[in-house]
Amino acid sequence: MKAIRNFTIWLLFISFTAIQPFEGLAQERRRGGAAPARNRPARTPQKAPARTRPAQTARPTQTARPTRQQTRPANRPQNNTVNRNNINRNNNSGNRVNNSGNRVNNSRRNVNINVDNSRDINVHNNRNTVVRRNNINTYRRPPYAYGGRRYYSYHPYYYHPYRPYAWGPVWHPWGFFIATLATTAIIVSINNAKYHYDQGVWYQQANNGYTVVQAPVGATITTVPSGAQPVVVNNVTNYYYGGAYYEKDGSKYNVVSPPAGAVVQNLPAGGEEVKIGDQTYVKVGETYYQPVNLDGKSQYEVVQVEDGAQ
Repeated sequence: MKAIRNFTIWLLFISFTAIQPFEGLAQERRRGGAAPARNRPARTPQKAPARTRPAQTARPTQTARPTRQQTRPANRPQNNTVNRNNINRNNNSGNRVNNSGNRVNNSRRNVNINVDNSRDINVHNNRNTVVRRNNINTYRRPPYAYGGRRYYSYHPYYYHPYRPYAWGPVWHPWGFFIATLATTAIIVSINNAKYHYDQGVWYQQANNGYTVVQAPVGATITTVPSGAQPVVVNNVTNYYYGGAYYEKDGSKYNVVSPPAGAVVQNLPAGGEEVKIGDQTYVKVGETYYQPVNLDGKSQYEVVQVEDGAQ
């Protein structure tokens, strides 16, 4: 019995000690206070193990990229633009040298002239350009003498550059080749030779086409070309067009040689500047034209040339 009583007392003692803390906590809450902290051992934070990166393998060294000058061939020119310009200039020079290609007429209207000198035809520029002497009016000015020849003119010498002129889209210079003629062309026969005339241009038949020639002296037409320039010499009116002179004869017009003293405004393609002493003339066929200035305009006078000393 004594053992049982002691066991019961021990149980009551244990129950009392276990309930006492909870009763204190409840009393503190009823009084509005904080619950007493439990005496728990402080936890020490544990650091995470440091991550170790795997060792990186070294990258292979890159070779230096060669510069443009190192990769460019030694014989290759560096400036392609200059070479292209040189090529273009060379090509243009070649076109000027090639008489069978397109020649550009540097006239006021910039007309392209297709002159083909390879055709089987003789263009006689000399026979129809011999100057007619002036036997009526005497020259009041002394002639310009040089190299045993005398050059007569009515007006003083006044140099200006020779610029060939084109008389419209249907006009063509000597040597121009055309495959077919317009329906307006007519046939004119003179000295057993046949010509074709169309709007101030004279043609002769050549291989597979027609070639422009100088107007044949003695040929006759019914009307002068539109835009012909009247030229009065020794009280005679001539009509000048495309390097040719036409003189009225009744109801027709005859092709005549250039009269000495005639003053014209423009010269056709095919002439060349000729230096004679201190003066420069333009020679078209066998005709010498002296540059003059009349009324503020650059023009040309047909020069009368005579051999022998003055």
